[in-house]
Amino acid sequence: MAICYQPMLKHTNMKKILSIFGLWVAAAVSAQGNLTTTENYIYSKTCLNGDCTKVSESVQYFDSFGRPFQAVSIKASPTGKDMVQHIPYDSHGRTVDSWYPVPMSTLNGAVQDTAAVKTNAVSVYGDNRPFSHSVLENSPLSRVLGSIAPGQDWQSHPSTVQYNTNTTGEVKKYTVSSSWLEGRTEAVPSENGTYAGGILIKNTVTDEDQNTSVQYKNKEGQVVLTRKGVGTALVTDTYYVYNEYSQLVYVIPPMAVNTVLSETVLDNLCYQYRYDGWNRMVEKKLPGKGWEYIVYDKQNRPVLSQDAVLRTTNNSFGTRGWMFTKYDQYGRAVYTGFFANTATRQTMQNALNNMSANAGNNEKRSTTPIIQNGTEIYYTKEAFPTGSMTILSINYYDTYPHLPADVNIPDYIINQEQKVLNNAAGAVVTTQGLATASYVKNIEDNGWTKTFLWYDNQARPVGTHSINHLGGYTKTSSEIDFAGLVKRSIIQHKRLAADTEKLITQTYDYDNQGRLLVQKHQIDAQPEEILTRNEYNELSQLKTKKVGGTVISQPLQTLDYSYNMRGWLTAVNDPDNLGTDLFAYRVKYNTVEGLQTPNTDYPGLKVKPKYNGSIVEVDWKTSTQENEPLKRYGYSYDALNRLSAGFYQKAGSETGKEYFEMADYDLNGNMMHLKRSEGMLAGASIATLIDNLKYDYTGNRLTKVTDEQQNPSGYPFLAVPNTITYDDNGNMKSHMDKGISSIQYNYLNLPKQITENAQVTNYVYRADGTKVKKLFGDIETNYLDGFQYKSTKPSEGSADGGFVIVDPNEVAVMKLRIIPTSEGYFDVLTNQYIYNYTDHLGNVRLSYSDSNKDGLIQPRQYQSLICNFSPAGNICYQGWKPGEIVEVNNYYPFGLMHNYTATTQNAYQYKYNGKELQETGMYDYGARMYMPDIGRWGVVDHLAEVMRRYSPYNYAFDNPINFIDPDGNAPYNPKDFYGSNSAFSNDFDPNTTIYGNGSFGGYKYYEMGFDYNGAGGNGGTNPKSTFWQDVKSFFGSIFGGKKKESVTAALGTAGVIRPIEVGTLISDGVVADVVAGLEATLAGVTSTTVLTVGAVFSPIMVGAPTTKWTMDIPKDIPITTTGEPQKTITLYRGISSKAKGSMYFEAVQGIAIPNGFRQVASTWGPHSDMELHAGGDNYSIWTSWTSSKSTARDFATGNAFYENGVHGIILSKTFNFGQAFPNPFSLGEAEWLVPGVTYGAAVQYVSP
Repeated sequence: MAICYQPMLKHTNMKKILSIFGLWVAAAVSAQGNLTTTENYIYSKTCLNGDCTKVSESVQYFDSFGRPFQAVSIKASPTGKDMVQHIPYDSHGRTVDSWYPVPMSTLNGAVQDTAAVKTNAVSVYGDNRPFSHSVLENSPLSRVLGSIAPGQDWQSHPSTVQYNTNTTGEVKKYTVSSSWLEGRTEAVPSENGTYAGGILIKNTVTDEDQNTSVQYKNKEGQVVLTRKGVGTALVTDTYYVYNEYSQLVYVIPPMAVNTVLSETVLDNLCYQYRYDGWNRMVEKKLPGKGWEYIVYDKQNRPVLSQDAVLRTTNNSFGTRGWMFTKYDQYGRAVYTGFFANTATRQTMQNALNNMSANAGNNEKRSTTPIIQNGTEIYYTKEAFPTGSMTILSINYYDTYPHLPADVNIPDYIINQEQKVLNNAAGAVVTTQGLATASYVKNIEDNGWTKTFLWYDNQARPVGTHSINHLGGYTKTSSEIDFAGLVKRSIIQHKRLAADTEKLITQTYDYDNQGRLLVQKHQIDAQPEEILTRNEYNELSQLKTKKVGGTVISQPLQTLDYSYNMRGWLTAVNDPDNLGTDLFAYRVKYNTVEGLQTPNTDYPGLKVKPKYNGSIVEVDWKTSTQENEPLKRYGYSYDALNRLSAGFYQKAGSETGKEYFEMADYDLNGNMMHLKRSEGMLAGASIATLIDNLKYDYTGNRLTKVTDEQQNPSGYPFLAVPNTITYDDNGNMKSHMDKGISSIQYNYLNLPKQITENAQVTNYVYRADGTKVKKLFGDIETNYLDGFQYKSTKPSEGSADGGFVIVDPNEVAVMKLRIIPTSEGYFDVLTNQYIYNYTDHLGNVRLSYSDSNKDGLIQPRQYQSLICNFSPAGNICYQGWKPGEIVEVNNYYPFGLMHNYTATTQNAYQYKYNGKELQETGMYDYGARMYMPDIGRWGVVDHLAEVMRRYSPYNYAFDNPINFIDPDGNAPYNPKDFYGSNSAFSNDFDPNTTIYGNGSFGGYKYYEMGFDYNGAGGNGGTNPKSTFWQDVKSFFGSIFGGKKKESVTAALGTAGVIRPIEVGTLISDGVVADVVAGLEATLAGVTSTTVLTVGAVFSPIMVGAPTTKWTMDIPKDIPITTTGEPQKTITLYRGISSKAKGSMYFEAVQGIAIPNGFRQVASTWGPHSDMELHAGGDNYSIWTSWTSSKSTARDFATGNAFYENGVHGIILSKTFNFGQAFPNPFSLGEAEWLVPGVTYGAAVQYVSP
């Protein structure tokens, strides 16, 4: 790998050229020959193969003020056109218009004519406003006063921002009286009038649909109040209360604001926090849950945690105790488990405080193992606790533990040239600093899953060997190309050691810019199936996906994608012209084609165009019937953007009131009423209302559901509804209305046993929350790394896909039933690939299979020659065969299926959001079970503190059309349509600090105002789990990326070329300090020229920074050989292996690139506003660093983003003051901001 620079810097009074080459370059990498030499520029070249014949090139041109005015990605479009972004400025030199990039006939990197670029942008996007516009304040601050999104339709729908202070009586003032008890704070809240005028900073945001949100901050920058729904009847206030130490001690959600803060109200509705003398959160209470305790060691690492159920004997372990985590000297978690002990939190904390032997409280590797249930654990047990432990997970680093007899480190992976690291004597690159193995115990039994990770000689993960709890294994191998893209992946799998191995091979083909073109899939020696063939438009959006078949020119189905000029998906296929398509759907945002008032019984609920990104209509059509009518849902929202109603309309009977769902909510987002109708019965003109549900609560806990419609369909009707009960952790224990008499939970609050109408379902989970087994009566299902097994009777399946149980006394045996693919699954029983049409929410809408292998899909029953073979002679006749559509699913807005009838025969039960439907009617999302009939969870959200104005049982912000919950932890918008100026951008909690590094259940609590990137995967409940998604492109998107790049900055005319050696790059993750060498060399230049911040490390594609760049920041750094020694600070940056895009791979190389520099195809150019960056809008010129290594670790391991248990990287680098700047708007992270691209950071691999 090599990095080359060729910067040329221009100054008005002096022209100078510097040429910088990396020592590791075998041959010089020259700049593109057609660059415009009369302009200043920075040129970047990324080699995508070993001889650099396949490259990615970009150039950015700068004006005489050093501002970028055009960015060109050379030959980057699918047809080889240049992607060009125009970067204009207003009369004050500020960027107010951010243009979309546009494809232009290539000039091989030369400057494109600005007028032609603008004209072509209008043509390509089909709109005369292919740019966003910001309205800036006419002051030195240049604060944003409003913004207008791209597109002519949005010009009359701007979003606005106002900056004020509060008025007298506008904001309640809560105070607390604090005392010291049991080594921690205790605060008693009271309402103390209102704030006087001018005391609080008030920021008001109004979005494109005139929805308004207001945030009030005190003089310390702490959020005091967030107010939503301003100017409507649905005003909701969330207050944040601090003690005299500026610690957050209470969060008062909307339902508690207008009540007396009694102990009952605090316990049922409010968030409560307590701290010790070291500013660490040691006790907390979430609404409806018992108190949770945390104990720390002298290194401020959370060692013990305990919830309310662990303080009883009615838990997974049958005795009172604590969950523990042990660390090594580098702060890496080495093993975790349960510690049986009845002592109080203060007693435990005192014991850790008073430790003298092993005062650092670290464990280390040992050659003499600890043995638990036959599992050898090669660590000491010298850290607290030292006894009464049930070990649940183990992590190994640096070197491999003693390997089982049937596990060997391979020499190579898939015949690759690069060897697998094996720590041979004298090796330059080893596994030092890398995670090498992980052991995870089952909670409900003593089975273990043992996983070993293999790396190539660039320290890239290329394989795994995982031994499951049944003795079988899953081996994964990946062939990675020069650029880090996966070319081929192989999975070898057995359920039991004695089983026949199942072999899955996948291959991937890409274009010259790394866009996936073809993905193929093969099972054992069967014919290779072509899963997808992708085509892209000139904006690199997926245009066509051809799915299925064994002949590349004859796909089973072709999916055509359409987008609006904002880049939002608008259609998959054409519902008005299906042709041979089996399914089509259309999504509408700011247009309404159906009835504005679909149900005249509710004239106030209208379907109206929305401009903030909310979906207002979805149309769909299938080919299952001849001339099937178009179907549509129209959506109505309230002032808080919660779904008020979903109105179903079928062409020809639009006013039939079928399949509608209607809800209203309390201020916390708990449903108060839910109405639902069924399909229209034969001969009727109006559909029947089947549910009119009234909800009763204690706090946020649902205690009773009354069906006032008294209809047995839908939710069960009982004349006297039963009371729903809960345990001390807020988990639903019973729901007798539906026959659920008992739900028992393990310590992760996952159900281990559900009893429904005397039918018992038992679950087995690993300690990482992965489901490995379900036993429903005598029907067993195993979930093993995506492979799904089910107890199957011999006559259960037939070759044509029929399911007939001939003999009920047959003995069922475990059979492999499902092998998931990126486009559906392989049905092992019928030996068929099944393909799924899914919508924008991941809902499985239609499934199909080429059952007769003729390369065509018959949507309906068809005539075919049927032959019966017999010794007496073959009898053939023309007969009817069923169509090849396997299933069609339609859903109410909150996920209940239209006319659903439960079945346990089909092994594939993944439906709504792609989640597995359980026999209880709940959906398993991984972290929690969801109940679509009542639209809520039965368990408190593990990440409730991220969304404290909402009920912790609330589903998807009460907006299931625009949000999904990938794993049951937190809602996520697949389109990410809310920008920083949206009234709903603060649905996640604002910038509120919970001090200390408290941890419980694997989650840390620091800054809550992060830019959430949904965690993906679902704990193994779905074949497309995190593991399987990684297999699809096996570590490609996570660990792949650039392998060789050069950057050239050029002066407009000739100058002196001077080679400068800047350092040596040994391999990924082993980086010499390139920047230090560069700085040292520049320091020796005898010139009075100044180097603008970021001039060498400028972005490739960027809109110029606003004037906020100058806020308290020196704009120029003098280059000098004299003067006082620089003051420095060492900063850290944590990058999770789940980080989006190429961030992780860049971190492997010691590189940090601002998110704002990545906006090649984005509406929004990068900003330089530190406050916006702190508020979650990190599409800026900054990268975030911290002076706290423990904070960086939380980001690296995913805990700061609420991903439990991922690997990551901590970057560290020493900066001079003036190169990095503390962010005054960020609390709790010790955040520092660094402008531009950072190279040469030291790399440390860490694990959770």
